[in-house]
Amino acid sequence: MDTHENIKRLRKLRGYSQEELARMVGYTDRSSIAKIESGGVDLSQSKITAFALALGVTPGQIMGIIDEPDPSPLPSNVVPLRPMKKIPLVGQIACGVPILAEQNIEGYIDLPRHIRADYALTCKGDSMVNAGIRDGDVVYIRQQPEVENGQIAAVMVDDAEATLKRVYFDGAMVQLVAENPRVSPMVFTGQDVSRVHILGLAVGYTHIMG
Repeated sequence: MDTHENIKRLRKLRGYSQEELARMVGYTDRSSIAKIESGGVDLSQSKITAFALALGVTPGQIMGIIDEPDPSPLPSNVVPLRPMKKIPLVGQIACGVPILAEQNIEGYIDLPRHIRADYALTCKGDSMVNAGIRDGDVVYIRQQPEVENGQIAAVMVDDAEATLKRVYFDGAMVQLVAENPRVSPMVFTGQDVSRVHILGLAVGYTHIMG
């Protein structure tokens, strides 16, 4: 079988939808998997390796160059788990009045491999509650120096204080806006814009049950 046929066969054997497999290997939607399974896309070696990790086989099995038996179908009472990775849990991040960001690593947490995050932060406060992010939740951050208008990001102010807010750009003005009407926006204009440093994009969060 060709590579695209093996991917489709192994995906169905594992019980994944095209959308689930897309997220596991770093695509944004199922259309990419549909194109690959139809033979319309040539895969790089790194993508073949990613598919192999997601589907629990070797790259050779994906490409059809190694004659190995397929993994046995899982019984109905067993749910396949996605490959995991560990990322550092770094200090705390303010979700209200900003607090000093502790840069020491407090530990490591498990995260599905398909989620592109570099580290995690623990939220403190309730300023992002209307976005579903509550006090004590763990937020996963993809480290990057820029975000798009209106995205939720981890932001450092004055190289000393960190906060989680929606970031809005309006010409020479930057606004850090909470998801709580009781919390006023933080507005920076002129030279004060240089006080704001984007640490990364928030890509997900986990509720911590108290």
